[in-house]
Amino acid sequence: MSVEFCGLELVHPIINASGTFDAIAAGRAFGEELIERFPFAAFVSKTVTLQPRQGNPPPRLWELAGGLINSIGLPNQGLRGYLQHDLPELARLPVPLIVNVMGSSRDQVAELVAAFGERAEVAALELNVSCPNVETGLLMGADPAEIAALLDRVRPLTSKPLIVKLTPNATDVPAVARAAQGAGADAVSLINTLRGMALDPRTGRPWLGGVTGGVSGAAVRAVALAQVHAVAQAVEIPIVGMGGVASGADALDLMRAGATLVAVGTESFRDPAAGLRVASELAELAANSAV
Repeated sequence: MSVEFCGLELVHPIINASGTFDAIAAGRAFGEELIERFPFAAFVSKTVTLQPRQGNPPPRLWELAGGLINSIGLPNQGLRGYLQHDLPELARLPVPLIVNVMGSSRDQVAELVAAFGERAEVAALELNVSCPNVETGLLMGADPAEIAALLDRVRPLTSKPLIVKLTPNATDVPAVARAAQGAGADAVSLINTLRGMALDPRTGRPWLGGVTGGVSGAAVRAVALAQVHAVAQAVEIPIVGMGGVASGADALDLMRAGATLVAVGTESFRDPAAGLRVASELAELAANSAV
């Protein structure tokens, strides 16, 4: 099931969703076995911001019957720390590296894109546009004009593929995807998490340290399928589909809806080898049906 995606030759269509698989920690736990049996055809890093972030206060997770609510808050070492510590380790992975970046202004995103655009270890960049633009107050990923302005700023800075990770919390997600395509995006990925909340059953107060968080897992699968289908009707560039993928059948559904690649997220918390299993199940299903 090899697939070509934005000029990258991948051995199968299954990758990870950003922030849901810590390849460095997995390497410490599983050693060379991780390299020999890496579960994904490409690796997407956790989000990198210009300055270090501590993330949200705990508690950070709430388990749902159909998934999770997370309020992690994008903790990371910042650009300098990532280049010094994480990138050398991730460069050892046997698959292409896609770095996810986020900023609160176009200039911040531009600095990140320019820095990673110079690194041979990085195969592509994913732009996390779920952050408000401090200059306009608008959520970058919810407004077609904001997306177009962001890409106008960063597209000239690198020849590497740019993937725009769309937010599901936009009024018209296909319109945002069209704007991204028109401004030079090579691909889009969706869906990101949906906003949710949990209450402490003893106190009735918000459980999560960040009050609200992102809902993921099986609970969002139907939303992901609908949004991938709608975006596939609106754009010609490749789509990375994600949201509640726990089996090859789930992945096949997203591909039938229009996705070129499928990302596994929450399922990797339960089963660190989920990517391999989903890819194997998908190959078996695809061999017996028309994708």
